[in-house]
Amino acid sequence: MSKPSRARYRTTNWSSYTESLRKRGSLLIWLDKEMTWLASHDGKPGRPAVFSDAAIQFCLTIKVLFKLPLRQTTGMVASLLKMADLDWAVPDYTTLCRRQKTLAVQIPYRRADGPLKLLVDSTGIKFLGDGEWQARKHGVQGRRQWRKVHLAMDTATSDIRAVEFTPSSDGDSPVLPELLDQIHGDEEIGTVTADGAYDTRRCHAAIIDRQATPIIPIRKNGRPWKEDCPAAIARNETLRATRHYGRAFWKRWTGYHVRSRIEAKMRCLKAFGERIAARDPDRQTAEIQIRVALMNRFSALGTAEIIRAA
Repeated sequence: MSKPSRARYRTTNWSSYTESLRKRGSLLIWLDKEMTWLASHDGKPGRPAVFSDAAIQFCLTIKVLFKLPLRQTTGMVASLLKMADLDWAVPDYTTLCRRQKTLAVQIPYRRADGPLKLLVDSTGIKFLGDGEWQARKHGVQGRRQWRKVHLAMDTATSDIRAVEFTPSSDGDSPVLPELLDQIHGDEEIGTVTADGAYDTRRCHAAIIDRQATPIIPIRKNGRPWKEDCPAAIARNETLRATRHYGRAFWKRWTGYHVRSRIEAKMRCLKAFGERIAARDPDRQTAEIQIRVALMNRFSALGTAEIIRAA
């Protein structure tokens, strides 16, 4: 019996996608000459900030984008401002380090027409310990520490709409309600697709509360729940459909396999580095959020449009 042929796909917008990839390497595309560079006086006690949050985020964006230490970051920012004919002062590296801890990172995103279709997943990222080659060659020399990044992506725009950064000991399912809370209440959510780790009462209840449809496979040892709430009723319907038609058919019927796109997004997140440079949890959170802001900016420049070939 011959094996079924693998599906083939082709990209339909090579010219525009190639141009967007070129733009990603442009230095001045990240600099907005209309931004507010100096901070306004807020009337709070103490010495007022000299640089605005937008200025600090721009400098840290250059740091993350080109994987630079803080001192080299200030040098590159000074060069960029000179290229743009802007007579702006440059924050020193101590200011960048101090402000990173309290920075409220602005993550740009695009709103698509119709209800949101969210894909949810998590991954680990290292911040302390030997690299993979060092550990394989000489063994693990010291303690290796990781953090967990939780993302929710919009399938229509490929933008990350919610991000959470937690210790590695935290599970996936408890974070889902917090991700949904980051979506504004007036924005309708259509579906939330996640793997079996999110098959919990809390996750199903959080999704139903947003009047969305959960696309979450039942765990292999899953049992029917007591139907005492709408979330349990919806989950039991999924369980019955899975048992009647089979898991493979249910996944194709619901479009569950589109979840692979969020897994690809995790690889994009680690393209900026397999580890994060910051050690303080607050600074680590800001660094991850800046990576997400960069990824959304890349998506806004243009993405590949891929269709299945006949």
